Amino acid sequence: MPYATQADLETRFGSEELSQRSDRINGSVIDATVVARALADAEAEIDAYLAARYQLPLASIPAVLGRIACDIALYRLCDIPPDEVRKRYEDAVRDLKRAADGVLVIDGASPLAASPASTGGIASKTPARIFGADNLADY
Repeated sequence: MPYATQADLETRFGSEELSQRSDRINGSVIDATVVARALADAEAEIDAYLAARYQLPLASIPAVLGRIACDIALYRLCDIPPDEVRKRYEDAVRDLKRAADGVLVIDGASPLAASPASTGGIASKTPARIFGADNLADY
């Protein structure tokens, strides 16, 4: 299940904005292939952060991730992002880092199973001895 769709981008930013960002020739028609690529890139970026804390794929997509996906996708659509678009992207990444650290909780997401507690000791492994009393007895 994707975090956001082209329709979500159109609702959030408008058709004109999307056509200007996705149509690399005339800027007049939304290029669905370019938009799909930006959305896929946004999804991959989100998953990279969430994988540290949550089991993926998520069963349901919270609204906060839809917003984050739209902000990242719009940023990816821009050759030279305007300040507002860059700020939205930076805020989205900040939120993803907070989610990965457990500060921002993703509703409905299943956390990863906790790893077993460490005993606190130090372990090391060395190769078998090459020279020992048995090998050096005749020297």
